[in-house]
Amino acid sequence: MLLNATLTVRRGKANSHHGQGWEDLTNEIVRVIAAKREPVAFLLWSRSAQRKRGLIGEWHIVVESTHPSPLSARRSSSGTPPFIGSRPFSGANTALRERGASPIDWSLRSTD
Repeated sequence: MLLNATLTVRRGKANSHHGQGWEDLTNEIVRVIAAKREPVAFLLWSRSAQRKRGLIGEWHIVVESTHPSPLSARRSSSGTPPFIGSRPFSGANTALRERGASPIDWSLRSTD
């Protein structure tokens, strides 16, 4: 499941709908998923996503990096590793295996 902290935006205006109520909905979605007892991998890409860290239990896997957008994929001013080269998918799978859980098949393929 891919979930942005804010679900809509004005064309060409990043974060333009921040603070309009979407965060309440996405926080609740994260809380419901985080209530699971088996480990879940959360990939928090961007400061907006990383603010949700406090909603996630310690038994889950959290991988943080910048957002993979062209504007931030290669750089980071927040101290968070840049997205390019951060290997979030393999990092999540390594952590899942270490906890005895099955890794995720991240490949893109048709389910037809």
